[in-house]
Amino acid sequence: YLVSWCVGHLMELAPPNVYDAKYVKWSIADLPILPQKWQYLVSASTKKQFGILQKLMHRPDVDSIVNSCDSGREGELIFRLVYQQAGCKKPFSRLWLSSMEENAIREGFAHLKPSTEYDALYNAALCRERADWMVGINASRLFSCLYGQPLAVGRVMTPVLAMTVVREAAIAAFVPEKFYTVALTLADGGTASSKRFAQKADAELLLSKCRKEGRVTVQKMERKEKSESPPQLYDLTALQRDANRLLGFTAQQTLDYAQSLYEKRLITYP
Repeated sequence: YLVSWCVGHLMELAPPNVYDAKYVKWSIADLPILPQKWQYLVSASTKKQFGILQKLMHRPDVDSIVNSCDSGREGELIFRLVYQQAGCKKPFSRLWLSSMEENAIREGFAHLKPSTEYDALYNAALCRERADWMVGINASRLFSCLYGQPLAVGRVMTPVLAMTVVREAAIAAFVPEKFYTVALTLADGGTASSKRFAQKADAELLLSKCRKEGRVTVQKMERKEKSESPPQLYDLTALQRDANRLLGFTAQQTLDYAQSLYEKRLITYP
């Protein structure tokens, strides 16, 4: 085996001006920009590594390739775009791993998958990537032209920002309201609580009735047995959130500590 690697996304979708020089200037009249044939460029920061991969793929003593990128949609996309841009036609198979332990890697190599099993995953990644481009390029240019200032609009970031703004507005507009409940201490030590009353008089009426009776009758009782699943294993985001809440670590600190523990084989990949 000859082993090399991708460093993130080596390929990126070409900007609009590659399709037509007129797109250098932002104009509402040119929208929407919807490429008929998508073009890709090698990222400026990864040209050297792309050249290495291209040479390895075309070596005469290399007869097949194993895609060992991350087992997921983006990992599939990263490999396929490099493979295509390099002009490689050699057969390739897929190493699919859910663990980076040595025995899991050996097991994965012993059972390499045909590349065709992951064509749908690759197409899903293309959809995600191109949707990002179309929404980002067209919406950013539209709103920037409309409002006369550079505005970034994205498929993911804009809805998330909108949800945050709406929630913040709801918190700012919240007006606390008083409510009243009646609580009874039972003879065996338990407690019973009434529903909430908006009016204090309604709660006091119920309380007076309870005092007058001096006792209550249970009309219905249900007993249910429930099972509670153990919490799921951490992903990196949940680990960072808990480490910040419980230990005061920053996200970067948690990342550094997790990486260090992983390299010492004290934790699995989060």
